[in-house]
Amino acid sequence: MKTKFLLLAIVSVVLFSAFGLSDQEINTIGEPSNKPLRNIEVNAFKPGEVLEYRLHYGVINAGVAKLEVNKLDKKIDGREAFHIVGTGKSTGAFDWFFKVRDRYETIFDAEGAFPWVFLRDVNEGGYKIKQNYKFVQKQNKVINEKGAEFQTPEGVQDMLSSFYFARTIDFTKAKNGEIFTIWSFVDDELWPLKIKFAGRETVKVSGKKYKAMKFHPVIQTGRLFKNETDVSVWISDDTNKIPLLAEGKILVGSVKMELTNYQNLAGPISKVN
Repeated sequence: MKTKFLLLAIVSVVLFSAFGLSDQEINTIGEPSNKPLRNIEVNAFKPGEVLEYRLHYGVINAGVAKLEVNKLDKKIDGREAFHIVGTGKSTGAFDWFFKVRDRYETIFDAEGAFPWVFLRDVNEGGYKIKQNYKFVQKQNKVINEKGAEFQTPEGVQDMLSSFYFARTIDFTKAKNGEIFTIWSFVDDELWPLKIKFAGRETVKVSGKKYKAMKFHPVIQTGRLFKNETDVSVWISDDTNKIPLLAEGKILVGSVKMELTNYQNLAGPISKVN
């Protein structure tokens, strides 16, 4: 599990196939309880946002991915929610020997920045996984597709929602070396996603320059990586805080993800003229 999640951190949810939420599933998300749900201001993204990426494995163009934020037509427990979808596929020569067709979905509370439902359909080189997690937020538990229940901390995230929750964090006073932890539920396990702030700099992505915040996901060395700084992620230094670029030096080469297109951002992007 740890290896899969670390690779996910490198490409910021880059390789995603087909799964859908039915109206019946949406209608059963909320649960009766007097426990108040948290409220967090979500202003870094809005419905209609689309982010597109290209993934490189060494010099090979290995895949493309798209992240979309849609408004959920129905309220959950009387609260506004987003339907966030991540889709991706392998391309070109890489698709010939390692076909990827993946899809991730999360129903994300727009007022508290936490998930209600997470769906995962993975088909990577014949390796297939289907997951359907229900986050019972008022009882601090997750129920998987087999009906098994797991106790979790308040506001725990899923694989996809973790990256959108990270965009709600205020990094304006972040100091070099400061670590931010996001508790996530991944493959039936509770996992702390930790990111270390590494300063601010200008980064060139797809021929354009942006002001960015640099982070290093806190990784386990030895299995895939030699050094703790072998994975770097650059986030736009603005109110949107979108992933611009991710690079990882692994034991069998390198991977790179770069932003190729964006639409309907919540605010101006930190492009350098």
